[in-house]
Amino acid sequence: MELTVEIMYKAIVEKDTSFEGVFFTAVKTTGIFCRPSCTARKPKLENVEFLKTSKECILKGYRACKVCNPLKMINQTPIEFQKIIDELSENPTLKFKDYDLKQKGIEPSQIRRWFLKNHGITFQAYQRMFRINSAFKKIQNGKSVTHTAFDTGFESLSGFGDSFKNIFGVSPKNGKQQNIIDLKRIETPLGTMLVCATNQGICLLEFTDRKMLETELKSIAKLLNATIIQGNNKHFDTLEIELQEYFNGKRTAFSVPLHTPGSDFQNKVWAALQRIPYGQTKSYKEQAITIGNPESVRAVANANGMNRISILVPCHRVIGSDGQLTGYGGGLWRKKYLLELEKQNV
Repeated sequence: MELTVEIMYKAIVEKDTSFEGVFFTAVKTTGIFCRPSCTARKPKLENVEFLKTSKECILKGYRACKVCNPLKMINQTPIEFQKIIDELSENPTLKFKDYDLKQKGIEPSQIRRWFLKNHGITFQAYQRMFRINSAFKKIQNGKSVTHTAFDTGFESLSGFGDSFKNIFGVSPKNGKQQNIIDLKRIETPLGTMLVCATNQGICLLEFTDRKMLETELKSIAKLLNATIIQGNNKHFDTLEIELQEYFNGKRTAFSVPLHTPGSDFQNKVWAALQRIPYGQTKSYKEQAITIGNPESVRAVANANGMNRISILVPCHRVIGSDGQLTGYGGGLWRKKYLLELEKQNV
């Protein structure tokens, strides 16, 4: 079926939820964009343009509707899959086989495809990662290798040893000398993000479509001499709560601890970024002056580009000296949205 203007307008009049994610309704007279199923009063056809993505809407200057929240969790994890993830998070020793999934009303092939698409690994590998992560931490805390292997659901010491060595490159007995970075996929109104954390704090927070993400992951692993692996971290819950409050316009500063390995100059620049007030912007030149090195504009820009912690270390608040939005790893449309969000809630 060809998606004509008439069909799309009929869909918004009827609040048809089957068109969710297919298009957005942008209203020229109000400057707002909505979901097809929005319950707000419907505009006249001549005052509407239909756009395919939220990115297009934001780049054209439209603001998200407060009635239907068109940006709310645009790639949200299916509820039935989230329940499985939550169960694994609470008990990493669980093993969900095809039979178990079917008992929960989940088609195994669907969850396999979803994990490959959104995590880049199979569902079985995802479960194994949780078990190994849990085992690593038990060994780090002094528990014996034998008890750890069977406590975390492995059926043999040799199987546990092979899995452990495949990920960490050493046997479980030598695991105490290894470092780990926990990783999690989280949803935000601007898309999916990957978050990494150590015991010290959040060390990476990036949108999954950032071109430099793979390079950043390799860099943080090398800097901390650590292996990145899916698993729980005490800082993740705090981060998700604070990010939700931020996107709801109810938080202007973050308290979750950060871990920012880098040069002294980079950390000076990143610290200066965190001092830019919510709802305000600075130019690269002003940022260079702030750190007491007015001639280091180019170096400051490079350090901003090396920032691995989006939003919390707000490099989106730095703009060109002419007031124009300049480069942003997450995309200029996200930078535009973040700045407008903050200005609206000052």
